[in-house]
Amino acid sequence: MQTEQLVEIVVDALEELKGKDITVINVRGKTSVTDVMVIASGASNRQVKAMAENVLEKVKAQGVKPLGNEGLSEGEWALLDLNDVVVHVMQPATREFYDLERLWQGTAESREQQAEVSQS
Repeated sequence: MQTEQLVEIVVDALEELKGKDITVINVRGKTSVTDVMVIASGASNRQVKAMAENVLEKVKAQGVKPLGNEGLSEGEWALLDLNDVVVHVMQPATREFYDLERLWQGTAESREQQAEVSQS
């Protein structure tokens, strides 16, 4: 499956459960861990867990085998490793504290790359 298709499945699964402020960041060339990060906010522990579980369900239905996940039991921050795509679902205060967007898209070049992934 193409990375862009996987991103689309992830974003759709997050939107389906009313995920907020969904951001897609192209990190190709910035890390060897993944190609794309998807970050979204959920209003409560329950919503964060439900959103993360929905993503897992949708990608598995498409034959994607997740490499791992963290934080599903707590629901403050869930991380899903889908190999080419890493998904972070967080409550707003946690997201603001860690500010992953600033960390990964701090340059104009990365914002342009993000736009290219979003348009694919």
